[in-house]
Amino acid sequence: MATYVCSLIRDTPQLIPADGGYHIIRFPFGSSESYDAHTMHQVAQPDGYTIGAWDSDDRSGLIWPRVAGWATLTANIHWEAGGYSELRDRFVRDPLDLTTGADSTATDHRPPSPGMQCFTKHHEIFVHPGTPVAFLAGHNDSVARKVVHAQFKLAVESDVAQ
Repeated sequence: MATYVCSLIRDTPQLIPADGGYHIIRFPFGSSESYDAHTMHQVAQPDGYTIGAWDSDDRSGLIWPRVAGWATLTANIHWEAGGYSELRDRFVRDPLDLTTGADSTATDHRPPSPGMQCFTKHHEIFVHPGTPVAFLAGHNDSVARKVVHAQFKLAVESDVAQ
C-alpha cells in the first residue's frame, strides 16, 4: 500500500483578522517546506493557476491530494497572546469553492489555555485529486491576532476501497 505525504510548516507570523470568520493558513513553497515529494503543494496549481506571493495568496494554503484515498490530516497552531475568549480551527475540502464546494470537518472552538496557545488536531477523511484541502483558523478578539507558527500535514493511503 502506497502512502502519499505532504508536510507543511510556517514559522513566520500570519495576521488573522478580527472578523469572526475562518481564514486559510498559508504556507511557503520550495526549500521552506517540510516535505512534498509527491508535489501536492506547488506554486503551479493543478487547475492551471500560478501563485505569485505565497504569504498573501490563500491558494498557498491548499494541499491538492495526488491520489484518492483515506487521508490523515494533522495540524498544529500557535497563537500570540490576545484578548480573545475563543480560538477556532477546522479542516476544509475545497475552501475556495474551486471544484466541489467548501466542505468543513473537524471544527473546534476552544477557550484559551492558561499558558501558551498551542493546539494540535488530527482527523481522517476521504480525499480526491482535484479537490484541495486546507487548514483554517479564526478567533473572536476585537483586534487582528497573529498565528506565530503552524503545521499542516496530509498522509493518504491510496489502496483503500471507496
